[in-house]
Amino acid sequence: MSSESTPLLRNGRQNGDAPERLSFTQRVVKAIKAEGEPSWLDSYKWFFFGSYTNILLLFVPLSAVAHHSNWDAALRFSFSFIGIVPLAKLLGDATENMSASLGETLAGLLNASFGNAVEIIVGIAALMQNEIRIVQTSMLGSILSNLLLVLGCSFLAAGFERPESVFQVTAAQASSSLMTLACITLVIPAAYNSTMTGVKRGPEETAEKGLLIISRGTAVLLLFVYLAFLWFQLKSHAFLYSRDRRDVEHGSGSQSAASSQHGSQHEDEVEAEEEEPNMNLPSAALALFVVTVVTSFCADYLIASIEETAERYHIPKTFIGLILLPIVANAAEHVTSIWMAMKDKMELTITICVGSSIQIAAFVVPLLVIVGWITGHELTLYFADFETICFFVSVLLVNTLIQDGKSNYMEGLLLVTLYFVIALAFWVS
Repeated sequence: MSSESTPLLRNGRQNGDAPERLSFTQRVVKAIKAEGEPSWLDSYKWFFFGSYTNILLLFVPLSAVAHHSNWDAALRFSFSFIGIVPLAKLLGDATENMSASLGETLAGLLNASFGNAVEIIVGIAALMQNEIRIVQTSMLGSILSNLLLVLGCSFLAAGFERPESVFQVTAAQASSSLMTLACITLVIPAAYNSTMTGVKRGPEETAEKGLLIISRGTAVLLLFVYLAFLWFQLKSHAFLYSRDRRDVEHGSGSQSAASSQHGSQHEDEVEAEEEEPNMNLPSAALALFVVTVVTSFCADYLIASIEETAERYHIPKTFIGLILLPIVANAAEHVTSIWMAMKDKMELTITICVGSSIQIAAFVVPLLVIVGWITGHELTLYFADFETICFFVSVLLVNTLIQDGKSNYMEGLLLVTLYFVIALAFWVS
């Protein structure tokens, strides 16, 4: 309603007006200033001094000095090996803080890209040096480490805190189904190779050429399925991954009123537990870029020292790739998963362990196959028969244990035992 004091021409934006459009330069400046977010100084103070593991960053320059000064192979391997541990954690911290500032979909894509950044960097470094066996064993070792060692230790830790832990069944089954598909895609090339070896074919139709065609085609299909799984997880069926659904499936929400009350209580708990990001978005993005570059150099030094270390100290290369490299690459995830299990956040534990394995099997490995295709390195999905069998029985055991949506310390002991049996087998192989 107008009055005598109402101006004929409005000056400035009023309620209901469209928001002021900022130019591209203004938007960039606004993002860099990070108003309402932690300052750049606070961000990097937390990033570098927020964890005691960052003391190990001293080994990063040591690894560079050892590599360029051609020190003993064991020193070069050890310095690079230890240096990657804090770098892996810093990558996870930067990714987590960027995800907190982005939407759910972008956060999911970011985690898909950088959730296993160390594995991707180590894999590409080994691929560029034509260390095909190191690429394959390190990828397989990361999957087995997450499925057996990390998940097993998490079940053990949760079992010491409570007699039985429960988690969402349908989401776990969806994840295990995709893991099974990834497992089958590794069995098929092995079956093809054993069938076609020794079969007389044309001079240009060798078994190796067939393996390349199968592997590259499968890699493209797996990447498509993984993107579909991301959409399933983040958008179309995100409700399957809610804690409230877990409680309903296990009987705690049998009465609708009680279920509704519990749901509201849980929402309050989630809101209370949500923490503000410790870094602003631009600083986290810059940190992610810098740490990725540093990690790539450190991984390059590590891969370059493996051959000499294995020969001089009589350590099987397959053992280094399958057991040692995954432990350093997944160190931060190991601690996080066990800690979440002890706090009864089993959905998060399953996501870290099984979800990370799915990322490697359905995203990282196909990505490396395609990178090898582009760069002229003939990386295939054909693993040695023994490795394929180990992968198959591991996936079979994990699927069997998580189908009921419950866990206890005995199930954790079974998973850890299988991991050590496989490690022993590769040590003597």
